[in-house]
Amino acid sequence: MYSREEKVRAVELFVEYDMSPASVIRELGYPARATLYAWYDEYLENGGDIPPQSKRRRYSDEQKRVAVDHFFEHGQCLARTLRALGYPSQELLASWIEELEPGKRSRRASPPKIPDEVKEKAVVDLVTRTGAAKDIADELGIERATLYNWKRRLLDEEVPCKMPRKPDGRTIEELEEYAASLRRDIGRLELRRAILEGTVELLGKDRSADPKMLTNREKTVLVESLRPAHKLNVLLDAVGMAKSSYRYQRSALARPDKYANLRIRIAEIFHENDGRYGYRRVHAALKAEEVVVSEKVVCRIMKEAGLVAKRPMKRKYSSYKGEIGDAPANIVNRDFHAEEPNTLWLTDITEFSIPAGKVYLSPVVDCFDGLCVAWTQSTSPNAELVNTMLDAAASGLAEGERPVSHSDRGCHYRWPGWIERCERYGITRSMSKKGCSPDNSAMEGFFGRLKVEFFYGRDWKGWGVDQFMDALDGYIHWYNEKRIKMSLGGLSPKQYREALGLAA
Repeated sequence: MYSREEKVRAVELFVEYDMSPASVIRELGYPARATLYAWYDEYLENGGDIPPQSKRRRYSDEQKRVAVDHFFEHGQCLARTLRALGYPSQELLASWIEELEPGKRSRRASPPKIPDEVKEKAVVDLVTRTGAAKDIADELGIERATLYNWKRRLLDEEVPCKMPRKPDGRTIEELEEYAASLRRDIGRLELRRAILEGTVELLGKDRSADPKMLTNREKTVLVESLRPAHKLNVLLDAVGMAKSSYRYQRSALARPDKYANLRIRIAEIFHENDGRYGYRRVHAALKAEEVVVSEKVVCRIMKEAGLVAKRPMKRKYSSYKGEIGDAPANIVNRDFHAEEPNTLWLTDITEFSIPAGKVYLSPVVDCFDGLCVAWTQSTSPNAELVNTMLDAAASGLAEGERPVSHSDRGCHYRWPGWIERCERYGITRSMSKKGCSPDNSAMEGFFGRLKVEFFYGRDWKGWGVDQFMDALDGYIHWYNEKRIKMSLGGLSPKQYREALGLAA
């Protein structure tokens, strides 16, 4: 069962990825293709939203009492009661029991999980005879059999699980042999602990990581750090690595890194753009600097350095308030290509919610190259927000330029102020169909990139509204002037217009 938020996220990604169910399923891991199409139909039917699930079936007080009585009369088993009566769910029955018979239901607490470090220390104490097995087990609240099971597992079941209760009567040679076996056990445990600690502290892996699943390069680094205290063949056997592979990796580590300078420049480009560039844009930036390197190398270096571009998280603000009058036809019909500037404009409103309040952004985007022609910000999504934005955009129109302005069916674009301005500036209005966000998908894509690269994943506590607006204004300037687009040949919208001689 998926939540409403998960369904909406899947549908919005479906729209953003040009109606490709495979891309959505690859990124989210859900749902099935047919389910995604069903969610999309429901999304359209409800005006760009998916309503929450209908409430649960209501049961009478008599049905509740019958179910609770059956639970206590037949062994206090939730599943048995459900099978006998056919209702309700286990969660609902448990809530009825707490409501009608509070505190009467017996509960069985699961034992606390014991960390691996505590288990290893207990086994070491057992093997070295620091304490009696019964005392060690009692201190941890476990059975002695559990303690011996830990011992067999940590020692790979290569030693006997019991020590004779009375060593008397054995020869000196037998006692010495037994003492030698104990020393080997202790050495094996110490080696295991050293390898696990090196995997976590030296390589930065999770505590649950298996040392035998490391790469040969990582295993070599780990073995080199432990060689002063342990034999090489013992270390290689413990991490599961052939000696020939170890020798090759050791020689490779000794060679100078031919990508040392490139790693530094890639990290600089990534951080200069606030972590907004993936490996393709980083590669394009390097290409503009005449650095010859393949995309695969850039991808590998970024992966090794943990440089991951920001990803989408949430949905956009919707200005749709229902039908308030006649709307113009959709003359764009999802063709968002323009051969010249100021031919086709897109607009919409999006919301940013920060601890200090809400901020609304209203931009105009030119389909020729994605340039944000004009934008306004406000703490209220009112008519002034969109009207002043249109005035600013129209002020840059040359004589004879009459663009088409495409929007969704938001109320802002159907009020008299907007209509009057469009007529005054010679702008042709175009609107999406009701509740059909793909009809304005290029604008949705702009908002998606903006929020991923600027808004999501940042802590906005302590930011005032004016400070946030200044930062957002700075991002859009960067977007226009510096952010490279692969569709423009690795140039920003402003650089692209300058290259074509359309801007000074």
